[in-house]
Amino acid sequence: MMMMMMMMMMMMVVVVVVVMVVVVVVVIMIIIIILFGTPSNLSGQAPPTSFLLLGLPGLESVQAWLSIPCCSIYVLSLLGNATLLWVIWTESSLHQPMYLFLSILALTDMAMPTCILPKMLAIFWTKAQEINFAACLVQMFTVHALSAVESGTLTAMAYDRYVAICYPLSYTTLLSPRTVVKFGAAIAIRAFVIVLPVPLLLLRLRFCHSRNISHTYCEHMALVKLACGNTTPNNLYGLVVSLLVTSGDLTFIFASYGRILWTVFHLPSLEARHKALGTCGAHVGVIFILYTPGLFSFLSHRFGHSIPHSVHIFLANFYLLVPSMLNPMVYGAKTKEIRVRVLMAMGMRSRKL
Repeated sequence: MMMMMMMMMMMMVVVVVVVMVVVVVVVIMIIIIILFGTPSNLSGQAPPTSFLLLGLPGLESVQAWLSIPCCSIYVLSLLGNATLLWVIWTESSLHQPMYLFLSILALTDMAMPTCILPKMLAIFWTKAQEINFAACLVQMFTVHALSAVESGTLTAMAYDRYVAICYPLSYTTLLSPRTVVKFGAAIAIRAFVIVLPVPLLLLRLRFCHSRNISHTYCEHMALVKLACGNTTPNNLYGLVVSLLVTSGDLTFIFASYGRILWTVFHLPSLEARHKALGTCGAHVGVIFILYTPGLFSFLSHRFGHSIPHSVHIFLANFYLLVPSMLNPMVYGAKTKEIRVRVLMAMGMRSRKL
């Protein structure tokens, strides 16, 4: 009974943290609007009808060649994540919370490159650089929202591993399919709420410097640099939300795995320790794959003013494209149930799985 109460309190803490994040973001938004006055775009000047995405400035001569690895990454990402979804859908033994969260991650990893790759390839192949203003805002919102969904899903998966290893007898009770659906809804709502102010804050600006975006997709800070009004609210909101969401998710992930390690190293059997750690290996690998390039891209974009602009763009695309391709490979290699199912579907047998 005591253990059940502790776990219920843990779930309540998760819900409270999500609500607090949403409330804090909304309050920050209100304060910014109050401090910096009315939107400058309400002064009578209409927003631009379109922008020009320049792709990779300085590397125009090799953009056609760069499209080959980009297209390969996209195909591998779609193929790998579609295979992962098919295996989870057709294998009834995988209809568990861990794999349901993995399905959400796979769907996100399919949607992320789809948001930016088609336009990027059009720029590289046919110089189709123009993008409608509304389409640009939609693309920017979708990319940032999917990033928030991916981070939230990894946080939920850390909680799943925490319950499975530290409280295995209560696992099916605390993480029922209905609970997983609630987690998924909370992740989606959080992403929508924290990203929605970004395009709204852009609508208050006047874009009078240039229509040229030095990027392969509509990225928030790249658009802010084109504005000639007061961009302090945009810079402040983007910085605060990025730090708030990333630090909050990473703190919860590290706390979960700290508790997991403490439990694992107190297991009496060495075999049990290896088995418990093995179930976390794929998740830890995906966390490093996602957050390492993302953090480096964020820090270099904000503070690495001496870094060439083409490097910033490369890091931003690496952060969005490469993890989507690697995630299904990591889970396929580290998760025995998925690996066995894929090999059986391919008509292959492995002596040692």
